[in-house]
Amino acid sequence: MTDTLMESAHLAIGEDAADRIFRHARTTSQWSDAEVTDAWLEAAWDLAKLGPTAMNTVPLRLLVVRSGEARHRLIEHMGGGNKAKVEAAPVSLVLAADPAFHEHLDELFPVYPGIREQLAPATETREQMARTNALLQAGYLVVALRSVGLAAGPMNGMDFDGVDNEFFADSGWKSFMVINVGVADGEGSPHPRNPRLPFQQVTETL
Repeated sequence: MTDTLMESAHLAIGEDAADRIFRHARTTSQWSDAEVTDAWLEAAWDLAKLGPTAMNTVPLRLLVVRSGEARHRLIEHMGGGNKAKVEAAPVSLVLAADPAFHEHLDELFPVYPGIREQLAPATETREQMARTNALLQAGYLVVALRSVGLAAGPMNGMDFDGVDNEFFADSGWKSFMVINVGVADGEGSPHPRNPRLPFQQVTETL
């Protein structure tokens, strides 16, 4: 059986969807002039938010950077070549983890009464939970952005403390990634896709 037939035999989604989300999607740095509206971003979030997190904590927070003034402030904290990437992107999302996610657990996780109060004094535990689950949500968000027709350019070469002081001093959110977002110009990258490791090389079966 060919690789293509093997892929198709085990897909529960259409080939076009698999191509859009995974096979043909690229980490993007070349953008069209298409506007990225809030409605478009909200459509992506409405998919990404449904991915599982521990106790439905949903700790990912997004800062949508559109204006020239906000973009300049963000660029100041980006490293090396990432400055130009933020400058060129239609929209940049600063992804952050909210250590105060527990404040929403009465609504988000009502099956465990009292969990908000239990986690309130556990600062270190909350920070670890927030980061782990926000990173998980970042993966969902990339797939969701691709699903609604947008392209994503994730990167984390940045001064995280600088970004937090610049944008999140009041909220206490902790940045961990920037994703540039827009409609790709062509393939979105001048470089060929790099290889990936096959299943047999990354698994061990017991």
